[in-house]
Order: sequence, then structure tokens, then C-alpha cells
Amino acid sequence: MYLTSEKKAEIFAQFGGDAKNTGSVESQVALFTFRIKHLTEHMKNNHKDVGTARALSALVGKRRSMLDYLKEQDIERYRALIKALGIRK
Repeated sequence: MYLTSEKKAEIFAQFGGDAKNTGSVESQVALFTFRIKHLTEHMKNNHKDVGTARALSALVGKRRSMLDYLKEQDIERYRALIKALGIRK
């Protein structure tokens, strides 16, 4: 399995401030980004996997809506997060 509980705790600790802070926008976006990167690699090898393609689109949409929310609430946290994750250029 690509996403173990230790890896999740590491992501939450790095972006949420604490391993138990799983609900913050930053930690959720970081987790979605990790999953999107994994599914993107999977799709490169399995381009006919329609279910994974649909799940990937859903994840990208969820991440986009969370980033829009963060952008409305606090633009500085938004800019720091996209820079840390390398989402945009």
C-alpha cells in the first residue's frame, strides 16, 4: 500500500502542525496532493483505467475547492501552501 498511517501522520505533522491535526485545510490539501501524484503515476502506465481517472478528477476538484476556500480566508497561508507543495509555477 502506498499510503501508510505513518506516511499520513508525517504529512499531517508537516503541514498541519501536529500529527493529530487532520482537519486543517493545509493538511487535507497536502494529503490530496500526495494521492494525486500517486494516481498520476498510475495513469501513466494504465491509461485505460477509467475508474482511476474518475477518482483522480474528483480529487483534483476537491483540492481545487479547498484551495479556493483557503484563498478567500487567508491569502498568505494559501501562497505559502502552494509554494511548499509546488502546485503552481
